Amino acid sequence: MSTNVTLIGLCPMKLTFVGRRGVRAWLAAAALALAALLPACGGDARPAAPATSGSTLQATLVDKDGDGFLEAGPGEPLIDRGPKAGLGKTLATFAQLTDTHVRDEESPARVPFLDRTGAPFTSTFRPQEAFSTQTLDATIRAVNRQHPQAVFLTGDITDNAQENELTMALDTLNGKEVDPDSGAKGYDGVQDADSADPFYYRPDHDAPTHPGAIEAAQRPFKAQGLKAPWYPLVGNHDVLAQGEVPPTPAIDAFATGDRLVPSLDPDFKPPHQEIDAKQAVNAVLSGAVPLDTIHTPADKTRRLNAPGEAERKLGHPDMDYTVDLGRNVKAIMIDTVNRDGSSQARINPDQIRWLQDELGNTDRWIVVFSHNPLTPEALQQLDANPRVVASIAGNSHKNRITRHNRYWLISTSSLADFPQQARMFRLRATNRGVALETWMVDHDGTGLAGVSRELAYLDAQGGRPQHFAGARSDRNANLFISRP
Repeated sequence: MSTNVTLIGLCPMKLTFVGRRGVRAWLAAAALALAALLPACGGDARPAAPATSGSTLQATLVDKDGDGFLEAGPGEPLIDRGPKAGLGKTLATFAQLTDTHVRDEESPARVPFLDRTGAPFTSTFRPQEAFSTQTLDATIRAVNRQHPQAVFLTGDITDNAQENELTMALDTLNGKEVDPDSGAKGYDGVQDADSADPFYYRPDHDAPTHPGAIEAAQRPFKAQGLKAPWYPLVGNHDVLAQGEVPPTPAIDAFATGDRLVPSLDPDFKPPHQEIDAKQAVNAVLSGAVPLDTIHTPADKTRRLNAPGEAERKLGHPDMDYTVDLGRNVKAIMIDTVNRDGSSQARINPDQIRWLQDELGNTDRWIVVFSHNPLTPEALQQLDANPRVVASIAGNSHKNRITRHNRYWLISTSSLADFPQQARMFRLRATNRGVALETWMVDHDGTGLAGVSRELAYLDAQGGRPQHFAGARSDRNANLFISRP
């Protein structure tokens, strides 16, 4: 059982979060109890996860009694924020998808074994990581039902900058046949049913059990695809190994090779500074640190994208660009990724000058999109323009809305972690300026996407203890902006 995952005490028992320390001893003590409970409860004891209508204005998912099972709940009306004004016509309707983290969970270039060492390596393993394409497809279906005129993808579309991850993501976004498998046919990875490592959740055996789910996740499926035009930005995970390290021939050799590292020496003491973390990941993946490995089927399509390759395949070799949202609204896309390595934002002086020009070269309302929240230098440019409505970002995996001077700073949760939501926006004219209506969108929770959300909710690093869903006012809100 993974230490990331909340273990469900079956039937009427409540959930208990299991820490990293003492897991083996806990498992030994609990083994007989689990063996007794499983036959008594059976696979039907767990209530089915509810399907959703999509818009959280109509319905939400809640855990009423705190037992770890999500249930249908009431909708969340928009909360007025800022000086209220009379609402008029709609100027633009658009959606945001962010941090989808489509991943090849079987890849030797991933480092799930680092997860148990703690910060800064948290969330290198997630119990739901095999279901990323199915979760994205379900979210796309939900977004399509909201009928946006455009969809903005604010980075970390993939998880490990691999060629096959980007292929899976593009096929899902474009409504093609998606093949989530890699290597040999079927699943080969740390969540194998016969894995003896207690740090990894195994859907076939560990509570909450989902027998056959890990193999089902490898089967091809036909995606629906986004119905509206979509506009991407890259995130650090789209261009850097593990979102931290520039691709190297040594990392490529490991990624496309046939050796997988399942675990670390228990006595390994990792560094805890970001620069050291980057060096450590590079050392591990390049083979500089001797580690035990096991054989795994190789796959040449696991190579990491060359510099500029992800951007070209996404259709925007230059990730600083603008989008017209009708006659009244301009969207500015700005690239914040540091290609030298790091998850922190970098915007260079040339980009600042470009941003200043684009902000000044319009009389329309402006929304700005980025992967990371904007740097102080970039925010200064927005501060000087009275027609800026919002700066909208991803990266944090958290729903947050804060006022910054006249406009709003908005971040949106990921599909990698709970609550696995997209965000909708509707910009409306008011008698004093404009109002940006925003609300969250749940995917329908059918099939493997429902398994993914259940596990994401129970994950101690990304689930309910982390409060990534934010407060009510961080989700569904009516954000007023006064005319200058």
